[in-house]
Amino acid sequence: MRILVATDAWTPQINGVVVTLQNTLRELELAGHAVEVVGPDRFVSIPCPTYPEIRLALNPTRGLAKTLAGFLPDAVHIATEGPIGLAMRKLCVRDKIPFTTSYHTRFPEYVHARTRLPVAISYAWLRHFHAPAEAVMVATAAIHEDLARRGFARLVRWARGVDTTLFRPGPPTPNDWQRPVFMYVGRVAVEKNIGAFLSLDLPGTKVVVGDGPQRAALERRYADAVFTGAKVGEELAAHFRSADVFVFPSRTDTFGLVMLEAMASGTPVAAYPVPGPLDVVRQGESGMLDDDLRAAALAALELDRETVRRYAVDYSWQRATAEFLAHLRPDHVRLRPA
Repeated sequence: MRILVATDAWTPQINGVVVTLQNTLRELELAGHAVEVVGPDRFVSIPCPTYPEIRLALNPTRGLAKTLAGFLPDAVHIATEGPIGLAMRKLCVRDKIPFTTSYHTRFPEYVHARTRLPVAISYAWLRHFHAPAEAVMVATAAIHEDLARRGFARLVRWARGVDTTLFRPGPPTPNDWQRPVFMYVGRVAVEKNIGAFLSLDLPGTKVVVGDGPQRAALERRYADAVFTGAKVGEELAAHFRSADVFVFPSRTDTFGLVMLEAMASGTPVAAYPVPGPLDVVRQGESGMLDDDLRAAALAALELDRETVRRYAVDYSWQRATAEFLAHLRPDHVRLRPA
């Protein structure tokens, strides 16, 4: 099958959407499918306000139309709701091309955290964006239930996986951190609620691995914490292994791939009992969920790392990609001239 994926989240960005698409692309190609990913790197772009690491494509419609005409996909998937997603949606609706979408990010909550815009307004816009899709792929049962309650239609499940070869038990990164080590890994941005972690009264050392627009402010406010910057590959895996507990303070994620990466490394998770952690963490086995995040972090110290690792092994990118494929709507694309 020839599959075109339109996404505003792509390399060199480092986030869960990019990791998901990269692993899905790899599995699709291993299975013999031809995949074309169209991201912001194909277009003139500008930094996203308040988040310069993310680039926003300018006027991508014409370029997308040429790619459609040249690649002639059997299926089109729109991964994000940014400028590229909007332009691809416009072309598909105009030319009656069946397409699927995915819901990776709880933008209404993110926008509300930054601007206080009521979430009802953002959800109304997102409902409009996804309405023409043949299927709207969501990562978890909790997000499926939430979006269904908000009036979204044709919702289907698309799970996630974890690279258990890269993220594995083993030696930690060299460090002199006082134990126990409580660690957060991910974007350093206001919607991730990292301050809720850093303000906890915990023994040992708090470590933040990642970068983002809130890093400088958090470093100034929490001088006793360690900020390592972004890590990738084996270095990232070694950081996960260096933690005694992985603390995930976000209340707005749709899934939280970093929790699986921590668990695959044998590191238990402490999080709030909200969508994402509720679907990913097995209470008392791979992590602890509690509205009192400090209590969850301290309780997670007692969990067995081998048991934590065994739970993560159940997640496979091959299985997740099979779900993605099953939801596509193959229909050889017939297009107007670009």
